[in-house]
Amino acid sequence: MASITKRGTSWFVQIRRKGFRPRYRSFASRSDAQQWARIEESAMDNGLGRVDTGRKSDPTIAELLRKYSRQVASKNKGAETEQLRLAKMSEAPFAFLTASSITSASIADYRNERLKVVKPATVRRELGMLRRVIEVARKDWGSPIRGNPVAQISFPPAKDARDRRLRGDEFERLLSAIERGRNPLIKPLVLFALETGLRRGEMLRLQWRDIDIEVRWALIRNTKNGSDRTIPLSKAAVAILDGLDMSRCAPFPLSGNALRQCWTRACERAEIKDLRFHDLRHEAISRLFELGLTVPEVALISGHRDARMLFRYTHLAPLAVRERLDRLAQN
Repeated sequence: MASITKRGTSWFVQIRRKGFRPRYRSFASRSDAQQWARIEESAMDNGLGRVDTGRKSDPTIAELLRKYSRQVASKNKGAETEQLRLAKMSEAPFAFLTASSITSASIADYRNERLKVVKPATVRRELGMLRRVIEVARKDWGSPIRGNPVAQISFPPAKDARDRRLRGDEFERLLSAIERGRNPLIKPLVLFALETGLRRGEMLRLQWRDIDIEVRWALIRNTKNGSDRTIPLSKAAVAILDGLDMSRCAPFPLSGNALRQCWTRACERAEIKDLRFHDLRHEAISRLFELGLTVPEVALISGHRDARMLFRYTHLAPLAVRERLDRLAQN
């Protein structure tokens, strides 16, 4: 008997019968879903699509996603974020398909449904991850997948680089909202992010043993580009660190998920929309340029190897540029 359920704006059909591969598909209307289910069940009644029970193992895509999460993603930088994304994808309709029955059409259906609720950039990341999972399953695990169905569909177009900065009184409202929260580490973490331009993961992985308060520098290990770097610390950054508990191993002993939840709640309390924690990095690097630092000097702090990537973060305020021009004219 087919199971037909509504998921979001789509109707999802699931047909399971002993001796046959599971069959899944989503439709825009219930009537289309019912018609497809009747056709498929009629074919099963006539013995079409019956599988050999002695065939090679044919795991579901959900099983492959979970295996990839355990064996591959757990060892990557940003493992927590990757594993959360993989867990979410394992609940999608296509994840119930077996490796041998996954098609580009089922992935395209997923893409189209996701674009109704999340931004194109999110869908691109999810599809990219799914493509990597299938490649590993095909080449390393011997899964019976012909080609890579994700490579056969078009990805949502990438939009221009994000240029969100703090506006008006958002900084004051944000700090006020954070102070009303329960976690005392969020405020110094936000202030430290604005002083250093460090990535979220770099700050959360930072250890006291890698910081020299007297000399005012910090060693940032295991960075995004794979190498360590040493950054100078401003007096304000050192003052923030001085106010933290040095008896622990790390200045900011937080998990990425805990920070994410605190940040979301603070933005809601402050009634600030479309502000991500990573936008603080945009803000910090832009401020460094507004202070007059050169590209090499900013790159030393930010860790960018490609100047073109660095320019994506430099959204200078016209007022700050005007004031700098005035100062240069006076010299």
